[in-house]
Amino acid sequence: MARPDDRPLRRLPQLAPRKATLERCVFCPKLCRSACPVSNAEPRETLTPWGKMSMAYFTANESVALAPSFAEPAWACTGCFGCREHCDHHNDVTGTLFAARSALVEAGEGPASAKRVLERFTESSAALGKMAADPRVASSVDDGAKVAVLVGCEHARRGTEGGVDTVRAVARLTGSKVALVNVCCGAPLLYAGDHTRFVQQGERIAKELERRERVVVGDAGCAAALRVHHAEAGVKMPVPVEHFSELAARELGKLGRLDGELASGPVRWHDPCQLGRGLGVYDAPRQVLSRALGRAPDEFERRREDARCSGAGGLLPVTMPDIASKIAEQRLDDHDRSGGGTIVTACASSMRSFEKRGTGTVLDLATVVMRALEAAERGEP
Repeated sequence: MARPDDRPLRRLPQLAPRKATLERCVFCPKLCRSACPVSNAEPRETLTPWGKMSMAYFTANESVALAPSFAEPAWACTGCFGCREHCDHHNDVTGTLFAARSALVEAGEGPASAKRVLERFTESSAALGKMAADPRVASSVDDGAKVAVLVGCEHARRGTEGGVDTVRAVARLTGSKVALVNVCCGAPLLYAGDHTRFVQQGERIAKELERRERVVVGDAGCAAALRVHHAEAGVKMPVPVEHFSELAARELGKLGRLDGELASGPVRWHDPCQLGRGLGVYDAPRQVLSRALGRAPDEFERRREDARCSGAGGLLPVTMPDIASKIAEQRLDDHDRSGGGTIVTACASSMRSFEKRGTGTVLDLATVVMRALEAAERGEP
């Protein structure tokens, strides 16, 4: 006999394939609430994983109105996968909430801030074209190269040291020039709620990579977009996709030993959510830092699978900036309690969030690798 409330998801039919995933959360006793950075920063029931999934479920099956108050919780997620790690069912809350965003936008609902991201997407992605013309990377670039590098829009837009060092370091680690992928991975579209255009971006990247042998991705969020989210959307990349840390870990013998202030003071690794919980890559960046520093990197109290989110993902700084700031401050408080020093990460959005709050030195992993490569060239093993 069917449950009395077992109704089809008629209002948001795009969520029908995820009905079982939604129901696991809706009828759960909320054991993962402590894992959500959003509801920890803003303790409201509707912002727990249970609350966000419930609002999507009840909107979809027409139990509640299609209204902003029921739609907006879908955007109260950084996509950090923290709740999944604490769930006995390993429930895909992140993927389901991203699907809910697209369904809600298609139904006419969604935060104004997310809609602005969708309207401005073409303008934002154009920043990637500037990277190839940057004189700091020109000597490392050849459009005919077999190894491609996708730096990431955040690095390209800001012209960061980490973005430049990603290109230069990949060229040195592979021993050849590289081609730049001047197409955005589409993650902002996924986060804002445009699944159709997100898939189109994936298809553009796949087309671009047909003449390459592999692609190395600098930003953790972009790597997860290609390997996880585009794959889930049915877009298959024609070449292997690896994160920069995985390449560097295979080439440890090319790295020299750093000295000076960076090597002597605390150097703490921040696990990017998309790299760690998203791709399962935890050891590679630690191996790289251990080689460059001559010792294991310093750690946060909460690390690896249990690492705190920086609050910078999933479009949260745009849709809920105050909550995003609180999450970043909590992570920096952890850093200070652990002894401070330099933070190293592989997430451009986390770097921006930490730097905005005036913490100490924040470096991209590629910058550390580039310095270690230069140290090896100077004969410092």
